[in-house]
Amino acid sequence: MTIGRQPAECWLTDMDGVLVHEGQALPGAAEFLARLVERQRRFLVLTNNSIFTPRDLAARLARSGLQVPEESIWTSALATADFLAGQLPGGSAYVIGEAGLTTALHEAGYTLTDVAPDYVVLGETRTYSFEAITRAVRLVDAGARFIATNPDATGPSAEGPLPATGAVAAMITKATGSEPYFVGKPNPMMFRSAMNRIEAHSESTVMIGDRMDTDVVAGIEAGLDTILVLTGSTRIGDVTRFPFRPGRVLPSIADVVELV
Repeated sequence: MTIGRQPAECWLTDMDGVLVHEGQALPGAAEFLARLVERQRRFLVLTNNSIFTPRDLAARLARSGLQVPEESIWTSALATADFLAGQLPGGSAYVIGEAGLTTALHEAGYTLTDVAPDYVVLGETRTYSFEAITRAVRLVDAGARFIATNPDATGPSAEGPLPATGAVAAMITKATGSEPYFVGKPNPMMFRSAMNRIEAHSESTVMIGDRMDTDVVAGIEAGLDTILVLTGSTRIGDVTRFPFRPGRVLPSIADVVELV
């Protein structure tokens, strides 16, 4: 695939709605991943979910029939840890989140503490604790800088939507007056850190996503070519409502295979 300036050498792809849906591989996903390996293309699978470690996610993908090595998975937790390690190497953080976030920060050299941390870092968690949120509010009030992995207000579950990072961040913001810095999509920072991870250049990298308001806009802002697939959140009738356009719109990841 040629994207105006250079042939596509590197690929970034969203996970949910592009490769999988509710734990099931979407048609063409396995073939797409196999083609990337066959053509020796550098790639990363991206997710705003900060709950799981790359190893956890690789195992979950394997159960759905998709083989993705853990080093080819980039989460908002890893992007957040990468960002903080660049901002304040060896810093400290009070973390509300699961293993995906705490492991990433630990491996980035961060100390996890609830005593005078440099940052309060909020991620996804299955069980938000009012006590932990209260602690976060007091630490932000005391001067800790406020970081959140992603702005998603809700997440999916079998029973329906769940309050997610963005909703809890809004609670802390309302109590403190401090807005968090969101590292994950739609912040193009997440894509830039992903490209650094695989030594990719924006001129020769393609981003595939299922959402105009996160994947596509962040891809455009990061200088990437973008492909919107219609197997997730955004429907074809929604595309024209946005003031920006993806490079192309395709029915599914199956239609991307021949472009690799």
